Amino acid sequence: MNAASSSGVVVGGAVRQGWWLVDEEAGSGRIVAGPYPDRADAVWAADALENPSHEEPAHQGQVRPVYGVRRPDGGLGRRPSPQDWAWLGHLGEQLDRLPEDWDAGFPDDDPLATFVVEVTAALAEAGLQLHEPTGDGRAVGGVCLSPEPGLGGIVLTWRQHDRMSVEQLPGSAAQELVQQVMNRALADVLRLRGFEVGEFAGGTAHVVRPAA
Repeated sequence: MNAASSSGVVVGGAVRQGWWLVDEEAGSGRIVAGPYPDRADAVWAADALENPSHEEPAHQGQVRPVYGVRRPDGGLGRRPSPQDWAWLGHLGEQLDRLPEDWDAGFPDDDPLATFVVEVTAALAEAGLQLHEPTGDGRAVGGVCLSPEPGLGGIVLTWRQHDRMSVEQLPGSAAQELVQQVMNRALADVLRLRGFEVGEFAGGTAHVVRPAA
């Protein structure tokens, strides 16, 4: 795709949104090319710019795809992408799995409430979903999360599918070992994301706190 120009942004008097390639080296934020209809096209184009065929010179500087609209002055007005909105919707669905009164008594600016969102997001980004205590998904299992102001953090543990945790079809020994493995995995994931994690209740759960 050719480098972006004002004629490529406005169609029928309307500003076109899309993915653009932006050179942010030295904080310039200069638009290099675009717009592209989806992120995959923009990533492909970025690779072509940085690793062109032998007939063309490589772009000097690092480009990355950014979603938004090109302003009349040539700069980029950033906007949430469709992927951003999908992610926020998914995160909202995860938070809806918490008990309805989980934040009862918390002031609007309580840092623990914000921390719950941060931890839930980190788990979701790792592909780990919260346990749904009611409804059709109750048997599936997932992360059980409980904010504990008295501990200054969140207590969490893994809940296995009902086939393991309730019916124990593979056997109680397998259930116990899997529980230990999954609890350690949760702790490792959150430590890697920079949280402070410690054992709780004899290792059957963990307490997660913001990094010191």
